[in-house]
Amino acid sequence: MNDDMTPSAFERAEAAATRRRWITLAEVVGIAGLLIAGLSLWMSWSDRRADQQEKQVEKASETKVKTLVLLTATPQKDGKLLALKDSAHEVQSIDVRFPASLGISAQSSVLDPRIEASWFAAPILALTHDGSDKQQGRMPVLITSSYWDADQQRSDSAIYDVVWYTEGSFMGVSGRSLHLKGILLRERTASPARLEAIWAAEKPKPAG
Repeated sequence: MNDDMTPSAFERAEAAATRRRWITLAEVVGIAGLLIAGLSLWMSWSDRRADQQEKQVEKASETKVKTLVLLTATPQKDGKLLALKDSAHEVQSIDVRFPASLGISAQSSVLDPRIEASWFAAPILALTHDGSDKQQGRMPVLITSSYWDADQQRSDSAIYDVVWYTEGSFMGVSGRSLHLKGILLRERTASPARLEAIWAAEKPKPAG
């Protein structure tokens, strides 16, 4: 009787153990599947978030670019003044700051933005007095431009180089004169200290 029951009990025990092993394996596979699914969801969310952040950065950059002013200049009156404009904005006024060592007060121009040679002709001519009648150079200025963007007033500041040249008058009757060629964007900064540093390094040196 015992001999007949022993194999059957053994077989039942082995079958139960086998089932437990399968259940355990199924649980492991199930947990692994959940982990993989969770990881996939996290990676998908992370990718979407990265894409959104990248798009936000691109949008912010595009918005910033649209608000920037890039002034160009057209010489008028034989280079006695530069008419300024920006193709993307209707600039209503500008404030022009000069290097402090020139002793020139800041100048403003409203409605028709411009830079006039008379604003700084005297100190430039004095600095180049001992040289040739015909000279040319650049002078950095800090320009703040103001304009309206829909119902919001905006301003943009940058350092530009004003390109100038000098020449002698006919037969030297009136001495030398200063003329303007144009402007070049130098740096996008509103720092007066940077303006001074540029001028200190590049201002005309008196002839020795």
